[in-house]
Amino acid sequence: MSEQVLILGLQYAGYVLEVVLFVLLARSGRLRRLKGLCLYVTALFLIDGIARPIALHCWGLESPSHRYFYFYWLTDIVLALGQFLLICAFFRRACAREEKMWRFARLMLVFALVLVGAISALFLTRNYSQLFTSFIIEFSQNLYFTCLVLNTLLFVMIQQFSIEDEELGLLVCGIGVQFAGEAACLAFVHLTLNENFSRGLLTLLGPVCTLGMLLTWIYAISKAGEPVRDRARTDRQAALAEALSD
Repeated sequence: MSEQVLILGLQYAGYVLEVVLFVLLARSGRLRRLKGLCLYVTALFLIDGIARPIALHCWGLESPSHRYFYFYWLTDIVLALGQFLLICAFFRRACAREEKMWRFARLMLVFALVLVGAISALFLTRNYSQLFTSFIIEFSQNLYFTCLVLNTLLFVMIQQFSIEDEELGLLVCGIGVQFAGEAACLAFVHLTLNENFSRGLLTLLGPVCTLGMLLTWIYAISKAGEPVRDRARTDRQAALAEALSD
């Protein structure tokens, strides 16, 4: 009972932070510049905060037709694709000044998505009698691990090329918290052959990782400095104003 209360508390804390983050984005005037982040946070709130609880209330966790089970994993595909597209947006921002680098990164991202789909389809050929569990769940989990690798590459690229964008660095670290925690727990589940303890740990760790991601993003939006290109534009405007005043 106490564990269930803790999980619910973590989930509702996440819903509150999602609203806080969106309000902070709106108040800081960054909805347009960070539209990828805004769209993902909105999708996360609509799916995890509204759609899934309503589906759980209407169908129940152990419905005979497994409706909630199917609905959960279908929406998980949406969130996984949303995270992939968000990482694509982060790559685009990191390569804003290097068009050749962006062309290479774009090719790599497309190849990664196609490769995940191909590997998941290959798994389906060995388990064609179970279409849903063989492809949709496999594709979702493979995409999460791929996003973890891509996010790590992005972080290394930011450090290697000394990209002076504090906000982007914090945003990348935030989503890295989500990926790393869940990936480690999923690996632990597989190693322990899906025991009750490991499944309970995954249920608990998921909301904790989401809280860590949201808190990091809130800090990035509220405390991080402007991106270099924005500061440069501001400096040029200040210099022009000073020249005109002289």
